[in-house]
Amino acid sequence: MHSIKARITGIQPLTDRIREFRLTGIAARPLPGWEPGAHVRVSLPDGDSRAYSLISLSPVPEAPTEYRIAVQLEPEGKGGSRFMHGLAEGAEVMLSLPKCDFPLVAGASAVLLAGGIGVTPMISMATALKAAGTPFEFHYAGRSAGLMAYASALAETFGPAFSLHCDDDSATALDLDALLAALGDRHIYACGPRGMLDALRQKAEAAGIPAARVHFELFDAPQAEADDTAFEVELASTGQTFTIPPGRSIVEVLEEGGVDLVYDCQRGDCGICQCGVISGEPDHRDVVLSEAERAAGKLMQICVSRAKSPRLVLDL
Repeated sequence: MHSIKARITGIQPLTDRIREFRLTGIAARPLPGWEPGAHVRVSLPDGDSRAYSLISLSPVPEAPTEYRIAVQLEPEGKGGSRFMHGLAEGAEVMLSLPKCDFPLVAGASAVLLAGGIGVTPMISMATALKAAGTPFEFHYAGRSAGLMAYASALAETFGPAFSLHCDDDSATALDLDALLAALGDRHIYACGPRGMLDALRQKAEAAGIPAARVHFELFDAPQAEADDTAFEVELASTGQTFTIPPGRSIVEVLEEGGVDLVYDCQRGDCGICQCGVISGEPDHRDVVLSEAERAAGKLMQICVSRAKSPRLVLDL
């Protein structure tokens, strides 16, 4: 089974822009189990798909009867959230099998940091840590309490381990420097907007925190920039050359050209599509590489990054 045909059995508004969807399998078999931090991809009518983290406030059974996801409406996005918000109870959708690119390190104490809708994978992670008796802190940051889904339920479920940080309240606003200063030997897991993750990556690296203890998942794909221009990509193994126009990724263009690639998130946070750069200067737009790796220019994430030079030769 490589996909799941599912029916929407419940839709609950959580904020003005966020809705929770409950999904059950149509086939007469249990749904596949999943590990904390996992996601499913929902197929869109145009053949594309979008990834949404699975949510659970109780330990995940081996054969769950339903999946829960939450979708924030992004009117300026590529259409995935508009499609989901246009669905009604009873609608059928196709899901990928659950996949986890954002796993917990078993037995390691943790600090969870969520920004906005990036809270969704953190819920199942906090649930698993609590069930295992592993010490953790759960920090949830956003612009205002009224915009932050699940805040009350998380405070009730996780008690003193949970902290809400609101930008419009100076008493509770997130202090990233203080959070990292108190990290000690714990692992930190962060999911949210690119700006928050870029700041965390840079500050953690400057503080000398080992990269193996800093884990990311990005919740938005990078948008095209106004000064993006076309560039060429040459594959070292075959000599094939492809032109990457503005608004298209290297992965998209190469895959359309028949190149067999391995990738997943398409947001620049999982590292699966990473490849070597033989010549040319990458324009890094991921949250995976360290500052030293970026400066060296020998690696890049081809799902999101582009080129500052007219041509790249890739080790593909």
